[in-house]
Amino acid sequence: MRLERKAPRSQTEHGAPSKSILANLGGNCGVRKMRAMRVAAILCVTAVLMVLCMGPRRVRGAQAPSGLIDVSQIFTKMDAMIPMRDGVRLHTEIYVPKNPTGKLPFLITRTPYGTNDDEKGYSRLFDIYQEMIPEGYIFVMQDIRGRYGSEGKFVMQRPPRDRKDPKSIDEGTDTYDTIDWLLKNVPNNNGRAGLLGISYGGWLTTMALLEPHPALKAVSEQASPADMFLGDDFHHNGAFRLSYGFEYAAMMETGKTNFIFHFDKYDTYEWYLALGPLSNVDKNYLHGELPTWEDFVNHPNYDSFWQKQAFYPYLKDMHLTVPDLNVAGWWDQEDFYGPVKIYETLEKHDTDHLNYLVVGPWNHGGWARSDGESLGRVKFGSATSKYFRANVQAKWFAYWLKGKGSVPFKKALTFQTGTNKWVPFDAWPPTADVTEKKLYFQSGGKLSFDAPEETGAEAFDSYISDPAHPVPYRHRPIEETYGPGSHWYTWLVEDQRFVDSRPDTVNWATGALDHDVCVAGDITAHLYASTTGSDSDWVAKLIDVYPEDYAAEPSMGGYELMIADEVFRGRFRNSFEKPEAIVPNQVTPYTIDLHTNDHCFLKGHRIMVQVQSTWFPIIDRNPQKFVPNIFKATASDYIKTTQRIYRSRKYPSNVEIPVVQR
Repeated sequence: MRLERKAPRSQTEHGAPSKSILANLGGNCGVRKMRAMRVAAILCVTAVLMVLCMGPRRVRGAQAPSGLIDVSQIFTKMDAMIPMRDGVRLHTEIYVPKNPTGKLPFLITRTPYGTNDDEKGYSRLFDIYQEMIPEGYIFVMQDIRGRYGSEGKFVMQRPPRDRKDPKSIDEGTDTYDTIDWLLKNVPNNNGRAGLLGISYGGWLTTMALLEPHPALKAVSEQASPADMFLGDDFHHNGAFRLSYGFEYAAMMETGKTNFIFHFDKYDTYEWYLALGPLSNVDKNYLHGELPTWEDFVNHPNYDSFWQKQAFYPYLKDMHLTVPDLNVAGWWDQEDFYGPVKIYETLEKHDTDHLNYLVVGPWNHGGWARSDGESLGRVKFGSATSKYFRANVQAKWFAYWLKGKGSVPFKKALTFQTGTNKWVPFDAWPPTADVTEKKLYFQSGGKLSFDAPEETGAEAFDSYISDPAHPVPYRHRPIEETYGPGSHWYTWLVEDQRFVDSRPDTVNWATGALDHDVCVAGDITAHLYASTTGSDSDWVAKLIDVYPEDYAAEPSMGGYELMIADEVFRGRFRNSFEKPEAIVPNQVTPYTIDLHTNDHCFLKGHRIMVQVQSTWFPIIDRNPQKFVPNIFKATASDYIKTTQRIYRSRKYPSNVEIPVVQR
């Protein structure tokens, strides 16, 4: 999230990209060339792909496909430039039912990605509201300031305003002013407004909670980032998310509409590896013209820049007054940390029982598109997304905005993968009938609930970590993040067998389970590790290994499904604010939050833990030699190291899981 920013030198007053940055992003600089045959198609597709954060994977035409409601027959569209308190006007599309049955509430979506109108001029965002259209709402779609049809300057995740300054603005005040204008200027409304959004839209929704308009009666924060250094889009535990951070910044800050960086290699793994140290990004391509990239470079640690942008300081003492439906996906490749963190933070003072959580078997925004019967090759046995949209989201807003029905669940509703069923909870994480157990690493690649007995100095497994040959985070070729045909959206459910035999990855696994092992709650990896270097990344994965003979679906035999995962940058083991070099060859403890989950490892399956030190290019390469700022490291700083993971009585590396006792 952005807090303070100078105006981008690459943009004009109206947000147009400068010629210099377009030239560099388009490809030249001696190491790349423009793929001219693809440019027009990519630029066209990009705007559609980014609506993945808010809608379906397909572009809908003027004729509503079978099963979709033709909104042009139902709604009258009005375009408005709604004035904010500082005089900036925001482009807003207002859709009023042609045959309303009484006064109706507003349902608002605010987006930086454009309203993506079809040939009739109606927003394709309606595709994600199919189950809600029959209920009767005045739908409102708005471009946030500085994006697409709206005036003003775009600031990537504009910070909360200084309330002492009466002239200050933020996304929350823009939402407040929008609701105020709608109430006064759109007839036949019932005085209530709801707000929802996914990803950036989820963040905008959470911002509206800081100073909510009195008419705001329900919100649904969905996949919102909460902390861009600790767990969301740009960093995880201080480790920089290179390919996502670089490509997203280029897309959002090269102009007023979406832009896509043009690689000269289809496999971006090769491109990022050839890039060399991160210092070459500005040197060869950006030249200081993307504000967000400059923020990455100038703020490599968890300083006040990042801390002030995190939601925790603003939400930790909040007494929630607006009902909030927090939504997350178990395999969200962008923002799983955020919605769970927001829920947990608001829960501390939720005396009025207005804070709710739903987590399903989805990727980023997957609940808003398709039927949710599967993700990648993994099948869930039912239409989970349709269920959520019809039986949770639609009923949620109908209750709070129209007084119909009841809240569809008590407190938390999660989809338990493995058994593939929805489970309601009175609290999350659950405490009743849950016991914390540890899966210990053992010799011979074994994993066991029994603590290790070995005491010798040789009780470890080792591997060589070489930044020149990093472990790919998904199957190669690794396409552009938002490019055509990208597998970015499903990489978290890819079969991990593609790396488990690499010499720079170590694995431990149980035997075939003789009963179901179900986990519900927070999962944590406890590593005791050493390195011959003075810095290191540690990547831990908890994996469900399918039986080789899998009668239910033979092609899934032996499949290694990642259930929980995370990276930790070793320099931050004691403090994210003040990094420290690792003492070479010294056994050092690391605690890695693998986040919350609800999964059953079924009888006959095996449980596996995998550890490695590179995950490229989603995570930038750690030089493995401590330098003050990795963004300014040179090629000579990158070294090969020997890594050891200990598994002795003294150093019992393990993964702690909350086992449900049934």
